[in-house]
Amino acid sequence: MNFSDTLIIAVDFDGTIVEDAYPKIGKPQIFAFETLKKLQEEGHRLILWTYRCGSKLDEAVRFCKNNGITFYAVNSSFPEEEFSNEVSRKIHADIFIDDRNIGGFIGWGEVYQMLTNEKVNPVITKKKKGFFDLFK
Repeated sequence: MNFSDTLIIAVDFDGTIVEDAYPKIGKPQIFAFETLKKLQEEGHRLILWTYRCGSKLDEAVRFCKNNGITFYAVNSSFPEEEFSNEVSRKIHADIFIDDRNIGGFIGWGEVYQMLTNEKVNPVITKKKKGFFDLFK
């Protein structure tokens, strides 16, 4: 896949756009909104893809909008999609950005660099200790 093409990017909220504080809204992750804005400016479609629903989802969407991000779709592949038990809830996206990836969330600076092949200034972040770190 050529990452210079326009992509559909599904982005998780808690632990990815903001620090995980569910059901509250955590502080924005470093460079989250700056990176998302830049990706939108480059023509990529962003989908908010989150466990949140109801009023908690509305709060997350409003929080993002207040920080300059309006999503192409929310928990769906396209804005007009209607939920049905007869259709898979897996959404269509080229890339999923989520803190639950194997190895955890890599950080927004690295996400942007990976998607655009542009070098960014490194950000020092604390890595979470995982199961395999016990064997080092």
